Amino acid sequence: MVIDNGSVDQTVDLVTRMRSRCVAVRVIGCAHPGKGAAVRRGILSSRARFMGYMDADLATPIETLDLVLPLLEAGYQAVVGSRRVGGAALAERQPIQRLVGGMLFRAVARRVLPGIADTQCGFKFFCGALARSVAGDMLIDGFAFDVELLQKITRLGLPIKEIPVVWSDGQGSTMRALRDGARATADVIRLARRKAA
Repeated sequence: MVIDNGSVDQTVDLVTRMRSRCVAVRVIGCAHPGKGAAVRRGILSSRARFMGYMDADLATPIETLDLVLPLLEAGYQAVVGSRRVGGAALAERQPIQRLVGGMLFRAVARRVLPGIADTQCGFKFFCGALARSVAGDMLIDGFAFDVELLQKITRLGLPIKEIPVVWSDGQGSTMRALRDGARATADVIRLARRKAA
């Protein structure tokens, strides 16, 4: 499933060509801008037993699914990639401004999710029923969507399994460190205030 969130590249054309070759893929539009809005739309559009999302630039190799699927089959309901646990490797590092912004964001995110080392790695998979049950009442449309999603899962008392990934920084990221980083941090601060209330 490909969620088109106002892309300006050739995503829709590429998927249309894939469909002409009988590949089981579909494009779903998303009227609200933002990563969170697009992922939420995908979750709520799926009926799969397991579902998840990953960066389209394959910052985490697709082969990592070979680690994820057995864990989901074994009963874990949330398995997320992490660049911050033992065994993880950074094949290509981020620019310095994104590294510094990431450190600040993690410090704020720890107030909401103290047990999660890396909330923002774009490689997350879930039991489908769980993901659908929490996604419907989520509010964040931007990059802090992941924090809200994981917070809702932990509030249900369910463990989140972090697995180490090999990760490469992609050149085509739509994240703008200053604008998007500030908005994401403000969203997480609001989540922390809600948690404290």
